Amino acid sequence: MAHTAAVHSGHEHEHDHHDHHDHESIKTFGFWLFLITDCILFGTLFATYVVLHGNTNGGPTPHELFKMPGIIAETFILLTSSFTSGLAVLAMHRGNKKGLIGWLAVTALLGASFIALEVTEFVTMVLHEGATISTSAFLSSFYALVGTHGLHVSLGLIWMVGLMLQLRKRGITAVTKRKVEVISLYWHFLDVVWIFVFTVVYLMGVM
Repeated sequence: MAHTAAVHSGHEHEHDHHDHHDHESIKTFGFWLFLITDCILFGTLFATYVVLHGNTNGGPTPHELFKMPGIIAETFILLTSSFTSGLAVLAMHRGNKKGLIGWLAVTALLGASFIALEVTEFVTMVLHEGATISTSAFLSSFYALVGTHGLHVSLGLIWMVGLMLQLRKRGITAVTKRKVEVISLYWHFLDVVWIFVFTVVYLMGVM
């Protein structure tokens, strides 16, 4: 009787574990669907920018507005943050909770530095160059594209801070593991989008 109960309990535990694993897989799949819709969103914004970037309405042109040293610094910071988010995932797979939280914190700091530089760039353009979102079709499409990317990075930062608090409280579990993998994937995605922004908007703008 006791043996039957133990076997039944073992099967129940195995079933719960399998259900939990399936639940996490469904959430990961849901995130991939979100990334696909985000690709469509950014694709639309890029297409709009490419069509409208020459319509300056007599206002400042990309060549006059873009200060490449600051943009290169932003790019370097964001690419470095992608590397540190990768190190966070490696620390997680080694079961190193302290290293995982530490690398996530470094990634968040780099992300915050990127946002600070971007906000400074926008403020300078508006206050010193009079380049507002309503100045021209070029600037409307520019702020829509670059601003949407910046908003995604900001949301990623809030998400990352919340995840660090969760990791500190609960440690590395199946749930937090999935969340770390998802935030890392999201962060790499934003880096890829930025490389396109850097090339299509900034490099082509100053050439």
